[in-house]
Amino acid sequence: METTLLLVDDEVRMLEAMASYLQKEGFRIVSATNGKDALTMAKSEKPALVVLDWMLPGLSGIEVCRELRNMGSYGIIMLTAKTEEIDKIIGLEIGADDYMTKPFSLRELTARVRSVLRRLQGKTEEHQAIQRGELTIIESKCQVLNGEEEIILTPTEFKLLLTLSAKPGIVFSRLQLMKAAMEDDFINYERTIDSHISNLRKKIEKDPAIPKYIQTVYGFGYRFGDKL
Repeated sequence: METTLLLVDDEVRMLEAMASYLQKEGFRIVSATNGKDALTMAKSEKPALVVLDWMLPGLSGIEVCRELRNMGSYGIIMLTAKTEEIDKIIGLEIGADDYMTKPFSLRELTARVRSVLRRLQGKTEEHQAIQRGELTIIESKCQVLNGEEEIILTPTEFKLLLTLSAKPGIVFSRLQLMKAAMEDDFINYERTIDSHISNLRKKIEKDPAIPKYIQTVYGFGYRFGDKL
């Protein structure tokens, strides 16, 4: 699926040149020549990134940038003829991800676009969460939510929950869980996993005696419920 870019510039020749080059680089391009149309286009097209000129008729690029930041998580590269450092600082402080001074090469613009998209993808992956039933498990924050309520887990309990919830329905032996949660130093104490599972159930299950999240597979180990 092509990545959509929104190009915003009131200089039509510049807009056409950018669009032509970036299309050849594999991007889907939508464009606008003023701030009002840019915001409308952003709402309807949901671009991954906006290349935004500072000097626009009507709403300025700065105003559009502020609005975009309120609307969603778009990548934003500001374009300007301004060369003062303070202008760059202003652009970055209001939420731009990068800043390019005219004139610039289309090759450099493409490189900047790809760089910002990679950073955005990294942020997205970093904050991805596992949703299982009422539980939200956020690996990057070592955080578990039951609805909107945070559940406080020990590091071992969190690693166990993360390991099991990542593969619903798959049975893990005690040894596998011990290696995932406590590494090789404790593999001779795999039966202690039962105690950690018991404590974890008390925190995440509505009824620990009839668990729906972490289920026992007698003679084998544990699995995470696969119908959540």
